Amino acid sequence: MRPSSQSLKHRPSHDTEREFGGALGALCIPIFLPITVLFLICVSRSPEASVLQWPPSFPLTDQLWDPLAPVLLLGWILLHAVLYFLPLGKVSEGLVLRDGSRLKYPINGFHGLCISGVMLMLLMGLGAPLGYLFELLLPLAVCAIGASVLFSVYLYIRSFWAPSHALAVGGNTGNPLYDFFIGRELNPRIGSFDLKYFCELRPGLIGWVVINLGMLMKEVELRGSPSLAMILVNSFQLLYVADALWNEEAVLTTMDIVHDGFGFMLVFGDLAWVPFTYGLQASFLVLHPQTLTSLRAAAIITLNGIGYYIFRKSNSQKNQFRRDPTHPNVARLETIATATGKRLLVSGWWGLVRHPNYLGDLLMALAWSLPCGFSHLLPYFYVIYFTVLLIHREARDERQCRAKYGLAWDTYCRRVPYRIFPYIY
Repeated sequence: MRPSSQSLKHRPSHDTEREFGGALGALCIPIFLPITVLFLICVSRSPEASVLQWPPSFPLTDQLWDPLAPVLLLGWILLHAVLYFLPLGKVSEGLVLRDGSRLKYPINGFHGLCISGVMLMLLMGLGAPLGYLFELLLPLAVCAIGASVLFSVYLYIRSFWAPSHALAVGGNTGNPLYDFFIGRELNPRIGSFDLKYFCELRPGLIGWVVINLGMLMKEVELRGSPSLAMILVNSFQLLYVADALWNEEAVLTTMDIVHDGFGFMLVFGDLAWVPFTYGLQASFLVLHPQTLTSLRAAAIITLNGIGYYIFRKSNSQKNQFRRDPTHPNVARLETIATATGKRLLVSGWWGLVRHPNYLGDLLMALAWSLPCGFSHLLPYFYVIYFTVLLIHREARDERQCRAKYGLAWDTYCRRVPYRIFPYIY
């Protein structure tokens, strides 16, 4: 007797390979990472700023709450939800889904960044104490963590009403802990409002640079003017965020959008981890000022410029090739044919290493930390974490590409033996 279509609708994929340590990782990571966020913020605000101090520096309970924090957080998210629907920019289609359809996405994140910037300048002109964000860091992080958990619960529950073709391949294992963590539904939407796409580059990423600006203004309150180190950190990270939003359309082909379900992993990363850990350098500099010589500043700017050049050029080459392989800028690049009909680049930036964009990313990450000097480990948390993250992501890419392209991928790996660092790894 054949099973009915209803019984097949949400049949778990028990043979799906589980990542991030499987069920054990899905249990431990949602506990460990929020604690890590709060711990790192506390360390950045402590006089010693030592991540190795024992017992570790944890806040008192009354430091974790401020009634203003949830108001600011919800107001910020609602503001960007409104900006999402503004008729600015173009509308692009994502990749073809399993049911043959293609979702449409508004490409207006950069407009949201600019509007947010104008609004912040107006508020500062009216005397809004943006430096108070330094005091609100812990309560805001607590609220962001709480919102991430509640939102993830909502996403998990609603996924049971989604059609089977709308579920992520790796997020429908039948293990509630793992599926909650990794995400069951691939592209959850409320009408035309794509929840994953919205969170990917909007409230958290733009919130990151707003928090950085708050740290700069706090330094102005304390010392009368921002330090060169603080200006460099703010400028480098603003460039990174602005670049991501200017090239927002490229996110439609990334692993986060195409492959991963929308569960706690991405929700927490977007709303809590990114805004409160990626800018640790700025919060560190508020209470631990650093003096930079002109020569050292020039060297750091050069390093960030080289990293950004590699990052942007390699990503642009890849995106241009995906959009139009016959374009004059990429038509002469050497490629390898695959059984899927797609071709793999083996020249240009992608003939240097398999992930030149990761190389650029890591050079920029190092440049963001160097203005903080060498006396503390905390400002280098991001570059250490990001190195681990990108090596892990490269390994995920490797597994998926080998399964997808087969022998062609083996040929590609022989032609391009280095993964991220030329002649090293």
